[in-house]
Amino acid sequence: MSLFSTTYDVIVVGGGHAGSEAAAASANMGAKTLLITMSLQNIAQMSCNPAMGGIAKGQIVREIDALGGYSGIVTDKTAIQFKMLNKSKGPAMWSPRAQSDRMRFAEEWRTMLEQTDNLDFYQDSVNGLIFNGDKIIGVKTVLGLEIRSKTVILTAGTFLNGLIHIGEKTFGGGRAGESASTGITEDLVAKGFESGRMKTGTPPRVDGRSLDYSKMTEQPGDEFPEKFSYSNVTRSLQKQRSCYLTYTNPEVHDLLRDGFDRSPMFNGRIQSTGPRYCPSIEDKIDRFASKERHQIFVEPEGWDTVEIYVNGFSTSLPEDVQDKAIRSIAGFENVKFFRYGYAIEYDYFPPTQLTHTLETKLVQNLFFAGQINGTTGYEEAASQGLMAGVNAALRVQQKEPFILKRNEAYIGVLIDDLITKGTEEPYRMFTSRAEYRTLLRQDNADIRLTPKSYQIGLASKERMDRVLEKEQKTEKLIRFLHAFSVKKEVVNPILKSKGLALVNQSMKLFKIAARPQLSFSDFSQIKELDAFIVENNIDQEIKEQVEIYLKYSGYIEKEKNNADKLNRLENVTIPSSFDYTKVKSLSFEAREKLTKIKPTSISQASRISGVSPSDISVLLVYMGR
Repeated sequence: MSLFSTTYDVIVVGGGHAGSEAAAASANMGAKTLLITMSLQNIAQMSCNPAMGGIAKGQIVREIDALGGYSGIVTDKTAIQFKMLNKSKGPAMWSPRAQSDRMRFAEEWRTMLEQTDNLDFYQDSVNGLIFNGDKIIGVKTVLGLEIRSKTVILTAGTFLNGLIHIGEKTFGGGRAGESASTGITEDLVAKGFESGRMKTGTPPRVDGRSLDYSKMTEQPGDEFPEKFSYSNVTRSLQKQRSCYLTYTNPEVHDLLRDGFDRSPMFNGRIQSTGPRYCPSIEDKIDRFASKERHQIFVEPEGWDTVEIYVNGFSTSLPEDVQDKAIRSIAGFENVKFFRYGYAIEYDYFPPTQLTHTLETKLVQNLFFAGQINGTTGYEEAASQGLMAGVNAALRVQQKEPFILKRNEAYIGVLIDDLITKGTEEPYRMFTSRAEYRTLLRQDNADIRLTPKSYQIGLASKERMDRVLEKEQKTEKLIRFLHAFSVKKEVVNPILKSKGLALVNQSMKLFKIAARPQLSFSDFSQIKELDAFIVENNIDQEIKEQVEIYLKYSGYIEKEKNNADKLNRLENVTIPSSFDYTKVKSLSFEAREKLTKIKPTSISQASRISGVSPSDISVLLVYMGR
């Protein structure tokens, strides 16, 4: 069927992490989908670091997987190292992270997308949007094609009017070796959208054969690595590659400072905002002048390549400055560059112009996902892409939208933060942003989200059955622990070995197991428990669930109660036509912010910066509460 004669249900513009998840989600929801990308060879390319997950980001990847997205599966299939971060802290802070083989990651993504029904591909650059009044009806490409669609998802990454900076040199580009995208911003601004500029950067890539690893500290993966996906199509790593750690020093800092007058960041050529939590090396030594050293993580780009990603050395300084400075880092004395670091400026659209479905308020059936919304990071982009893809498909099918609340997912926190508070710097997810993080753990994402995804037709029955089995086995083991009394003669040797207070009588095992200093592995000599675990095929995942329940049930219950209070305010809806200018008791700032953002509920209104508790009380009176 010709592109000229086909009207698609969903067109996804851009083949990065957001676009790939968007295309997969809408196609798997049954929508006829077209993915348009500048380069089919670079689908889901890791433009920056070769890793997925990390603090809060790992929770997002688990949530994407629980919903039926592809990121977790692709990461598992292409991982070269796995680590569970923050394991010394409570389970709300545990965050999975995997180093990936960058080339295989993109290859696996393309393979999975090509095996997805209802999904077509087209390599071209979109340089215009087609509107019918306040609705979008298609896109225009550089080759002159006009392709029609019922919905469009823009996932343009850093390509919208992208500008690359290396020292005094500036040239157009979406990333190294690829041209920028023009025309889309101009069409949107003409429609009344507000746009802005942001920047991000990337470090040099170097030849690993030229490094001296004996001067660095080895950073191996976990001894017993886990995996991201809850499905059984992947398995844990059998072998891993190590990363390495080294540091900058005062000499490095002095060499970098000597080049500041030639840096686009300091001479005024870059005026847009960069990511606060992933600053460039020049930013670090300027803002933290008292620090004598900064960490440099030496990360391999894959199993078979010698290319190394120099994490922590993001820079846009001139090539000769980069070259001199990096050679003063221990282990880099004889380094050979594959390519130099650079900064990139690009257009974004403040996300307060979106609804919770990621549909724009100004134009119907038009969705934004990823860096176009002011976020940074593969995981943040991928989660938005998935949600936009789902909601575009639901819109075409004339079904209710799919929205995740703040107490249901990190993805819900991310989207609510963006559309309620906006962002003036690249937004990155942290556990501290989630007020219900004890509920939103990485271990229970499938229990939280797979049933919701199954209801809308995205998650498979096989995934749903696995969740039900996990819940049933978890409950069964908890009931056993509550019912089984362990004799003091059996348990006291265990307690004594841990230096814990002994018991003077038989006691229910759940009371013993709830002690924070003990874990399931300590009870391996209790024959009845061991027999129960074998008989019921209880795996490590179930044990972890039960252990978290035993030790943190009080905290979890408290957060559930707080979430219930939030949901009561969430249920007090505000009509989209509500005229805040008529509510004279509201402060001027509140009227201005509420009119601009148009919150859908009292709860969302309460999270808007500048809206005070007294303003909320006034609104509740007007809502009849």
